[in-house]
Amino acid sequence: MENEKILQEFQGLQEQYRMLIIQKESLKLQVMEIENAIKELENSQENFAYKIVGNVMVKKGKDEIIKELKENKEEFDLRISNLEKMEKIVEERIKEMERKIKKGG
Repeated sequence: MENEKILQEFQGLQEQYRMLIIQKESLKLQVMEIENAIKELENSQENFAYKIVGNVMVKKGKDEIIKELKENKEEFDLRISNLEKMEKIVEERIKEMERKIKKGG
């Protein structure tokens, strides 16, 4: 019974670990998209750009959009950092559980 409980907890930790990695990779992709958008805007000769808000495309000042994108990037970077911390914690717990399982409970 105890071994079953340990195994269930171990499997739960593995699933949590997978979800953290998926979330982190998704955020990293979004950060890359933001960085590309910032680069394109900074290289643009135009003083304005269009931003999609809901189902509407709105014309805004280029600098304002760049500022918003940089703020979003900072927020995503912080979330990635938090996910990486959580990932390390879960990874350590998984290693701990592996040692328990190898010892036989």
